[in-house]
Amino acid sequence: MTRLFDNYRLGDIVLRNRMVMAPMTRARCVDTVASADTAEYYRQRATAGLIVTEGTPISPEGQGYAYVPGIWSKEQVAGWQTVTGAVHNEGGRIFSQLWHVGRLSHASLQPERQRPVSAGAVPAHEGKTFAFTDDGAVGFVDVTEPRPLSTEEVRRVIRDFVHGAVNASEAGFDGVELHAANGYLFEQFLNPSTNTRSDHYGGSIQNRARFLLETVDCVIEAVGSSRVGVRLSPFSELFDMPAYTEAADTYLYLASELSRRDLAYVHLVDQLPAGGRVLDVDFLKPFRAEYSGTIILAGGMTRELARDLAEMDLIDLAAFGQPFIANPDLVERMQNGWPQATPDRNSYYGGVGAEGYLDYPRFDPAYVQPTVPCA
Repeated sequence: MTRLFDNYRLGDIVLRNRMVMAPMTRARCVDTVASADTAEYYRQRATAGLIVTEGTPISPEGQGYAYVPGIWSKEQVAGWQTVTGAVHNEGGRIFSQLWHVGRLSHASLQPERQRPVSAGAVPAHEGKTFAFTDDGAVGFVDVTEPRPLSTEEVRRVIRDFVHGAVNASEAGFDGVELHAANGYLFEQFLNPSTNTRSDHYGGSIQNRARFLLETVDCVIEAVGSSRVGVRLSPFSELFDMPAYTEAADTYLYLASELSRRDLAYVHLVDQLPAGGRVLDVDFLKPFRAEYSGTIILAGGMTRELARDLAEMDLIDLAAFGQPFIANPDLVERMQNGWPQATPDRNSYYGGVGAEGYLDYPRFDPAYVQPTVPCA
């Protein structure tokens, strides 16, 4: 199982192993600017071959969670510069995940308390987000009913993504990942149940994929194809996204189109519904046949699964999410077979200071758990 810990060339950079820290919202930046604590959090985990940051809104309109760090302002760029500097000083590599949540937002987070935007006006009936309640407290609340973007507004959002990518480059990131998964804005365009448009961004698979592909092309033009990745969650029903019959054809079409663009990678995430894995060998084989570049897979990843899929040449990099929260030294723990700590779910979102964020210790192999004598 040495392959997971081997170097890997990703575009113009070399990763020191094939383990990726997956993006995870932590909601720890009260003023939407990455802080010294943010820098320390990512620095502690810089032994990952690649870090993909928490979702980073490209604009105030794109924000769907309170206390997440954005990337639309000069102050935010300066905050992220401390993060990339800390990771690079440890020899790590880091991409910024560029994010627009679309309909999965709340009026309290939107400029002038406006309605969130989406491909159509279809609400996420079961959608919740981490926002402000009427009394000013922060917690999980129902999302606000969206309005559809006009055709011109779609083009404006594309420009917002380009602006975010340029800002990420200025902030020192090694690249950017477009968040087209988990029921957020791009997926709201891909899914015909939420995309009720009659313009050239709605209707056929090709039209519903147009927004994502045009954004990819514009971001590539701005920062270069080797610095651009895309995250997809095929067959996901997260956040009230209904299943649809053309899902497989949609994602295989995207695989073919993205393969032509010579990206840094495509990052697939399996949402692991109750029935088990969705992105199994039966899906990964045809996806690999259409997409010839680097494939990252996240979702219920284990050392054994990563080994098996890599040996079948179905993935190149393996992404781990929650294990990195409680195990900043996850690479060393997995490489040496050391036990893993369990994260505290109560501190996943929000909070201030180190608790549940910076205070998970590295494993000390010299420490031996004392035995308790029998009574």
